[in-house]
Amino acid sequence: MPVTSWLKLFMSKVVAKTVSNPASGKQSLARWLISGPPLLYLIFFFAVPTLIMAFAAFRYPGDYGGLAPLFDESGALDLTLESFTPFFSDFVYTAIFLKSFLFAIITTLVCLLMAYPLALLIARSPQKWRSLLVLLVILPFWSNFLIRIYAWIIILGPQSALTRGVNAVLGVFGFEPVTLLYSAFAVIVGLVYVHLPFMVLPLYANLEKHDPALLDAAQDLGANAWQRFWRVTFPLSLPGVYAGAALVFIPALGIFAVSDLLGGTGGIMIGNVIKQQFLDSRDWPFGSVLSIMLTVAALAAAGLAALLARPRRRANG
Repeated sequence: MPVTSWLKLFMSKVVAKTVSNPASGKQSLARWLISGPPLLYLIFFFAVPTLIMAFAAFRYPGDYGGLAPLFDESGALDLTLESFTPFFSDFVYTAIFLKSFLFAIITTLVCLLMAYPLALLIARSPQKWRSLLVLLVILPFWSNFLIRIYAWIIILGPQSALTRGVNAVLGVFGFEPVTLLYSAFAVIVGLVYVHLPFMVLPLYANLEKHDPALLDAAQDLGANAWQRFWRVTFPLSLPGVYAGAALVFIPALGIFAVSDLLGGTGGIMIGNVIKQQFLDSRDWPFGSVLSIMLTVAALAAAGLAALLARPRRRANG
């Protein structure tokens, strides 16, 4: 059926429903107007590119890079599974994938440990100071991403005050000097710096809604500050923890700019390999395979976060 026929059929149903029940029709139209633009955005800028990328994974690479013709000389579809072989047969790519997972997990945990006290401080601050404190959290987003990463190159450089201070302390205890820049440590520092606000904001949004009467009731029942935190505050904040963990873990897993600028050869992540396949090697099918694996991992992480948060949301009503 042509697209215009589908559109006419859909509009006829909407009009018929509106005429039969004007109130219900207005509500339905309002829902479509509200949810329609985000839905179209997801379709055109996520679903469609993902399908194109998935289809490219089954294509042959071109003689000069890119993709080979879709049809062979006989007119049949020229598809293959060859591009999946290196990922499952070469341990190098598996090791880089696992290292990317490790970096993303460490980044998420460090962000949680740093963001939770900060979010709790903002939530417990007087109302007049909260907006200013939140503004300070998001202030780094006002500057260019690359400028912020290049600033860390200066901070972690071999002649920086930080590196000299660390090596001076290590020298006192008889250890060899270390290089902070172009290492796994530098990558973790950069990832934490970039993604920390994405952990602070969901936690703050959750902690701000907690009823202080719950803590007062726990105190009246004899709970000390430590018990009040672990038995009241932290369980109620788990939806914010899960949301922040997803917002940090997913982009940290696939990022390549931070590891490109701060990691050197020792900090290569799966995002760097994907970029290399598309831009340098021009092996688009294999780059698409790696992108599919990364997308599946990201969707699995998002699904796990949603699954963990769902019972808590029901419990909180």
